[in-house]
Amino acid sequence: MVKITVIGAGNVGATCANILVTSKMASEVVMLDVKEGIAEGKAIDIKQTACTLGFETKVVGVTNDYARTANSDVIVVTSGIPRRPGMTREELIGTNAEIVKSVVNSSLPYSPNAIFLIVSNPMDTMTYLALKATGLPKNQVLGLGGLLDSARFKYYLSQALKVNPAQLEATVIGGHGDTTMIPLKRLATYNGVPVAEFLSAEDLDKAAKDTMVGGATLTGLLGTSAWYAPGAAAAYVAQSIANDYKRIITSCVYLDGKYGQSDICIGVPAIIGRNGVEKIVKLDLNCEEKALFEKSADAVRSTNDVLKEINAL
Repeated sequence: MVKITVIGAGNVGATCANILVTSKMASEVVMLDVKEGIAEGKAIDIKQTACTLGFETKVVGVTNDYARTANSDVIVVTSGIPRRPGMTREELIGTNAEIVKSVVNSSLPYSPNAIFLIVSNPMDTMTYLALKATGLPKNQVLGLGGLLDSARFKYYLSQALKVNPAQLEATVIGGHGDTTMIPLKRLATYNGVPVAEFLSAEDLDKAAKDTMVGGATLTGLLGTSAWYAPGAAAAYVAQSIANDYKRIITSCVYLDGKYGQSDICIGVPAIIGRNGVEKIVKLDLNCEEKALFEKSADAVRSTNDVLKEINAL
């Protein structure tokens, strides 16, 4: 029996919940939202697809009733205000810090052994806040970012190569921000062959740059944050946790010496399974990549410092 709770039934949360339900990877999915009727309505809407999609997963929608989330294996936190055109993820910190802190502290008493997956932006800082606010072991809290950014990197590489993204391996590490993420161009492969064998340096640079502003590009087009890819990425991580798949997923995790960094949550590859962050995978970065990672970590720390200024920590 696998129970997954998604807190925040907006576009990202509802997409995540829908994928979890229709993929039949959980026995029960609970959606919780602060706004009356939103989670309930979307749960009913999802349940009405059961006869055509053939699933038996229990779907529950509730308004601020954290008791209904009890004994969750995974809690996905998507709560908070989304980005609008022209906004950075960092500009969301004041409002979203208050929301995320309330959500994780309200959930924890009912599911003390749950793994918390933080999606809310600025994601690296919200993951750090959730870890510090709850006092949970570092393996029980992780953030979504690297998987989504890596999916976008694969998309832009596939457009340049004119191939299916599923044929590509590409990783983005560092902070989940337009200037802090690091697409690892050197390590990107097409069916095991370095992508650099097929693309010019200029095309490879363009794919990396497009990846870094991928979220902002969609926000400009949609008028709000994207939701299909983030929701799918969150569901993928939740499935790996709940079903102990032990997938290697680039995730925002707490570092205490790995990659030369300590007391920070930032994106690096990790084995994600039933115990959450089970092992951090060490990439052999070159000097340039190490320097970029250090710069990214410094930027994330600067955002983390705002938590103290607003008394969130």
